[in-house]
Amino acid sequence: MFKKLFGVSTSSTTNKKEEKVLPWIHLNTLDQLKAIEDKSKTKTQIIFKHSTRCGISRMVMNQFVEAYDVDADFDLYYLDLLSYRDVSNEVGFKFQVMHESPQLLIIKNGVVVEHASHGSINAIDLSRFA
Repeated sequence: MFKKLFGVSTSSTTNKKEEKVLPWIHLNTLDQLKAIEDKSKTKTQIIFKHSTRCGISRMVMNQFVEAYDVDADFDLYYLDLLSYRDVSNEVGFKFQVMHESPQLLIIKNGVVVEHASHGSINAIDLSRFA
């Protein structure tokens, strides 16, 4: 009744922005790192290291998700570095990159060709690595 009186449309109040879902591959085992290295010889691999307790990490990840081209031809890995600290540590050792959070690593031919942390993540032009 109030909706009719005041002209409130149910469609305008219930329409919410549809959440964009990326094709994340959860990175949670050490064995996956060898597979990432091997697969990077034929297809660019991307690792997004995220701290689930950090507001800055959440903000950067949301910006990354919003800007990411879902049609891009990358394997995109999500690493919850708090739950899988051993995997996070090994990423740094294996790919010779100092740990930061949030952090994005781009891997081609078995090596990191670009990496960034915090706000610099969203400044990377991923199309250069396709």
